[in-house]
Amino acid sequence: MILAFHKPYGVLCQFTRKEPGQRTLADFGFPPGVYPVGRLDQDSEGLLLLADEPGFNNRLLDPGTAHPRTYLAQVDGVPTPAALDRLRRGGLDIQGHRTRPCRVRLPEPQPELPPRDPPIRFRKSIPTTWIELTLTEGKNRQVRRMTAAVGFPTLRLVRVAIGQLRGEGLAEGRWRTLAPDDIARVWAR
Repeated sequence: MILAFHKPYGVLCQFTRKEPGQRTLADFGFPPGVYPVGRLDQDSEGLLLLADEPGFNNRLLDPGTAHPRTYLAQVDGVPTPAALDRLRRGGLDIQGHRTRPCRVRLPEPQPELPPRDPPIRFRKSIPTTWIELTLTEGKNRQVRRMTAAVGFPTLRLVRVAIGQLRGEGLAEGRWRTLAPDDIARVWAR
């Protein structure tokens, strides 16, 4: 069984609590035996897969498969073409790791996502911009570190796709079992 879940902001990608009152995957009524496939940090939102199939995690996340994951990052300011090119080219030093090239674009029109609770930082004099990034690697807090390295810190991060499976239509905090055609989209590039 493979599940798609829209992870809300503030939820840990594990089933056990580190601190009392902390929200975890245990709060969402998943069937027994499933585990998260990959991670989204506590400050990130969006599409997360859970599975009970042995080896699914390794097949999907093995760096050798270069499996795409797509994110929307709301950044502080308006990224310059040079900053976007630096992200695309890769080679950014993120804690001793050189990033791979990735796809980056400014979505037009800019996406309109439901507000986050709590809301992101707001500053009257500095606009925010959504950028879409598709990576084939997943180091800890990588997107946040990449955008900061080119001068545009991430304020909000939402994973919107794994392979060609998009998280659209899945409300925050909701999950569903994937049908075979959905699973095929996970593997599609």
